[in-house]
Amino acid sequence: MRKNDARTRVLAAASRLFYRDGIHAVGVDAVAAEAGVAKASLYGNFGSKNQLVVAYLRDRDQRWQERVDAITAAHTAPRDRVLALFDAYADWITGDGYRGCAFLNAAAEFPDPADPVREVVRHHKAALRSYLGAQLRETPDRADEVVLLLEGSAAAAVVAQDPQPFHIARRLAESLLA
Repeated sequence: MRKNDARTRVLAAASRLFYRDGIHAVGVDAVAAEAGVAKASLYGNFGSKNQLVVAYLRDRDQRWQERVDAITAAHTAPRDRVLALFDAYADWITGDGYRGCAFLNAAAEFPDPADPVREVVRHHKAALRSYLGAQLRETPDRADEVVLLLEGSAAAAVVAQDPQPFHIARRLAESLLA
C-alpha cells in the first residue's frame, strides 16, 4: 500500500468515526482498524491524533468549499446563492446519522481557543461569513443575520433529526433578503 493510499484511508475512516461517535470518543486504534492500517502508518501520516483531527476538519472544509463553489457556479444572482446554501445544508441531513455541524461539534470538544482544532473551526466559520458578506455586499449586516439562521437551523435539525428547520430558515432568509 502506498503512503498516499494509507493517508486517504485513515482520513476517510477518521471522518466517519469522528463525525458519528465524537472526536474524543474515538481512539487512534479504532481509526487505524477502520482504515485497515497499522497505528504506525496513522502516526507516520499525521503525527498525532490532534493533527489527524485538524486534517479531518480541513478536509471537511475543503469539501464544503467545493459545494459552495458549485452553488456559486450554478446561480448567477447573489440572493439565489445565499438561499441555495440553506438547501445545501438541508441536503447534509438526508444522510444517516446527522449529528449537526462537524465544526461546532469539534469546537465543543476542544474548548481551548488556542488549540489548532479551534483555529480550523474559526477559519471555516469566517469563510462562511465572508462568502455571505460578499454575496450581500449591498446589505452587509444581513450576512450576520443569515449566519445565525444557518447555525440555528443546524442546531434545530440535530434535535429534530429532520431538514425542516433549514426549510423554515430559508423562508425567513427569503423575507430578510426581499
